[in-house]
Amino acid sequence: MFKIAKIAYRNLLRYTRRTLLTSVLVTIGIVAVLVFIAVAGSFKQLMVGQITDSMLGHLQIHRKGYVASIDNSPLNLNLNPKQVKKVENILEQQPEITSYSMRLKFGGMLSNFSETANIRLNGINPVQELKTVPLLQQRVSTGNGKSTNPPTLKQGEIWVPENLAKGMKLKVGDQVVLVATNQDGSVNGSSLVISGIVGSMTGPGGRDGYLNLKDAYQLLRIKGNEVNEIALRLNNFDKLETSFEVLKQKLSEIKNKKDKPIFEVHTWQKLSPFSNIAKIIDLLTIFVKIILIAIVLVSIMNVMLMAVYERIKEIGTIAAIGTTPRKIWSLFLMEGLFLGIFGAVTGSLISLAIIQYLNWQQLTFSFGRQDALVLSPVIAMSEIIGTALIVIVISTLASLQPAVKASRLEPVEALRHF
Repeated sequence: MFKIAKIAYRNLLRYTRRTLLTSVLVTIGIVAVLVFIAVAGSFKQLMVGQITDSMLGHLQIHRKGYVASIDNSPLNLNLNPKQVKKVENILEQQPEITSYSMRLKFGGMLSNFSETANIRLNGINPVQELKTVPLLQQRVSTGNGKSTNPPTLKQGEIWVPENLAKGMKLKVGDQVVLVATNQDGSVNGSSLVISGIVGSMTGPGGRDGYLNLKDAYQLLRIKGNEVNEIALRLNNFDKLETSFEVLKQKLSEIKNKKDKPIFEVHTWQKLSPFSNIAKIIDLLTIFVKIILIAIVLVSIMNVMLMAVYERIKEIGTIAAIGTTPRKIWSLFLMEGLFLGIFGAVTGSLISLAIIQYLNWQQLTFSFGRQDALVLSPVIAMSEIIGTALIVIVISTLASLQPAVKASRLEPVEALRHF
């Protein structure tokens, strides 16, 4: 086998230009795939982090049926104090959950005494909320630019969404009146002071306002510890699905009088439209890999077929002196393998250099209120090895048909070829 490999290597060197062009084509394909995977994957992770860490959290718990009507923020599907306590007991026993935040979502009317507009509000405990979605702090402006310290949301204060603040010409320190309808249909109002402007984002939560949970209870005349959403943060995002299944199982054991589950739990994907974009990015990655396979398959097969046609007389000669078809077959297969290995190794090294250069350049872009998000392309070693192995295997398989064709040539007919 060593002798066959040596001869195959020398045959590739005999046709230096063709070998080089083929290797360059394979290398370019690998570079394009690996750089795309690194950039697209890093963009997806960054955006998922922005969405989960500034709005949604990793998981959310609601009463059964709430998510189906979440746009209306129904108060009749609140979790009562006993149900909240049961959920808290379960959450405290889950080591993978680092924090959770109780939320009371509802709709209302905001007035600055000259204009009135609809607003969707989140009654929150600010300490819990900033632990669960730590990037929310970066979205809140407290007047003189972005606050470096955690913004306060004391009783009597409100954070209004940026779009609403611009439309109504509101600023930090202004006094507004918030009016809302409670569960029994009566209307109540509260006077609040704006202590922060919340930057807009895509998806649910992008135009939400925030007020202290105690103010929400007072406005809605709720006496108990009721909420309609519990957002969770995990200590390891990679264990999202595992944690989801465990929590789902434990919550399903709590049933109502009709023996039906009371709670429902959802991952961030079920609550954000960006999850569809993330799926598209994953799908594009697969298509790019398929294109790479096609490039390698066509280029290697074309080169090996040309090698067979150009060396028919040579093949006939070595067959006539006793070289077995298996060795002839192995010779051409080895040439394709070498082309694949060279292209895979070279392409992987160039890709790593380009990815490192992109990190050094620090690509930045804006998202909502955040103006200097840094895209840091990274790629797992498993992706590099997997892509390289795909190229090597496809290069070898592409050489299979030309190799079989060469091994089946009759020596007499091959020697007659001109």
